Amino acid sequence: MTFDITRKDLIEWGSACLVFLSGAMTGHYAAIGMNAVQWAGAGAAVLGSVTIAVAVRVWPPKGAPVKAED
Repeated sequence: MTFDITRKDLIEWGSACLVFLSGAMTGHYAAIGMNAVQWAGAGAAVLGSVTIAVAVRVWPPKGAPVKAED
């Protein structure tokens, strides 16, 4: 049984780890206590990491044919 880890797998798992890590850090610091500026930064970090994770999965691969809309 062989496991072939591709570049795509590494990128997808890396982006998922980024979402988990930013959410975990936000939750940790929220439990300690944050001011409004820190909340804004934490929200931007979480939204940014989710955006990266979605873009990695939705963006067409390099060299993929692009469908023309009618």
